[in-house]
Amino acid sequence: MRKVWLIFAQATTVALAGLFVVQTLKPQWLPVGANTATTAPPRPTATLQTSPGLLAPPSPAERSAPGARPGFSLAAHRAAPAVVSVSANKAARKPRARAEGDEEDEDLWYRFHGGKRPRGDNRPQVGLGSGVIVSAEGYLLTNNHVVEGASDIQVQLSDGREARAELIGTDPDTDLAVLRIQLPELPVISLGEAESLQVGDAVLAIGNPFNVGQTVTSGIVSALGRNQLGINTFENFIQTDAAINPGNSGGALVDAEGKLLGINTAIYSRSGGSMGIGFAIPVSTARQVLEAIVAEGQVSRGWIGVQTREITPEVVEAFKLADRSGVLISGVVQKGPAASSGIKAGDVMLAVAGHAVNNPVQLLAAVAALKPQTRAAVTVQRGKQRLDIELEVGRRPRPVSNPD
Repeated sequence: MRKVWLIFAQATTVALAGLFVVQTLKPQWLPVGANTATTAPPRPTATLQTSPGLLAPPSPAERSAPGARPGFSLAAHRAAPAVVSVSANKAARKPRARAEGDEEDEDLWYRFHGGKRPRGDNRPQVGLGSGVIVSAEGYLLTNNHVVEGASDIQVQLSDGREARAELIGTDPDTDLAVLRIQLPELPVISLGEAESLQVGDAVLAIGNPFNVGQTVTSGIVSALGRNQLGINTFENFIQTDAAINPGNSGGALVDAEGKLLGINTAIYSRSGGSMGIGFAIPVSTARQVLEAIVAEGQVSRGWIGVQTREITPEVVEAFKLADRSGVLISGVVQKGPAASSGIKAGDVMLAVAGHAVNNPVQLLAAVAALKPQTRAAVTVQRGKQRLDIELEVGRRPRPVSNPD
């Protein structure tokens, strides 16, 4: 009896030891429900338990809400309704003889406006561009080159409404124009501050490229204060790599909040499409032009009638100048304000109305800021003599329109 009990005890011990080993190392070998109080706690399953609002899929309302996803949907939602498509019917161009230098002019147009102008095409033309509604009264901004010479201007909103636009005024010196439409409940874009822009800031370009319909592209500010490009008389462009193509002219450049920073006006292109170099007129300039045209029908700028050159080391040597400060007066317009006040070719303009000028761009801006038919003091260097001269400011003539 004792021998049987010993065998039973040994067998039980071996069985329990085996069960312990199997349960520890291979629990899946045991039948379901075989776990006892001595087994390890169950491991977590592979199913994720989502907390409300954490991993749960968004509702349809959340998916459609502007700004619900990363990106610039909120900015586009705010700004896009105020960007319109502009169609300008223009009379046929008169044919003209080919002149020396035409190839250079055509290349310039190609680079900045995206395509060569066809020769010998005397059919009526339709100019396509974009515009931006900036006032609840129906005023909108676009480029002068979009509507110049147009006999009829039509505007289409993003909601499908259309209206004939009245041309309130143009400013060829900045390539801006002001239109007005009469429609109720117009969407109006918010104006931003271009002065606070920095290189690298994110921007959106909104317009109607190639007449395919309203399009939004994104990029960054590539440079600020671009000038001497030969596009406009007064240049202070915002450069961006946001895709701008023919048809975007007059459209909006906006920030990440959907506020207007500039009016897209030109591209540098060898193919007719975007190459990542686009230019926009700052909203500060556009605001000044808008207010002047709405108030007076035109933009009045000061003018003194001089031709200028930047002072280079070669100019310093040729004219025996003391230093490189100021702007060289290379010519004066007969009977103009400068000539009438005694300013001569060879003089160096140092200051206008108390503001120092060190290059032709600064001089042009300083004179343009003067009010016509007022008197202003200028400082010039003539040889070793410094002169303070008072002159009567004239009104800057409007540029002559291109015969094409």
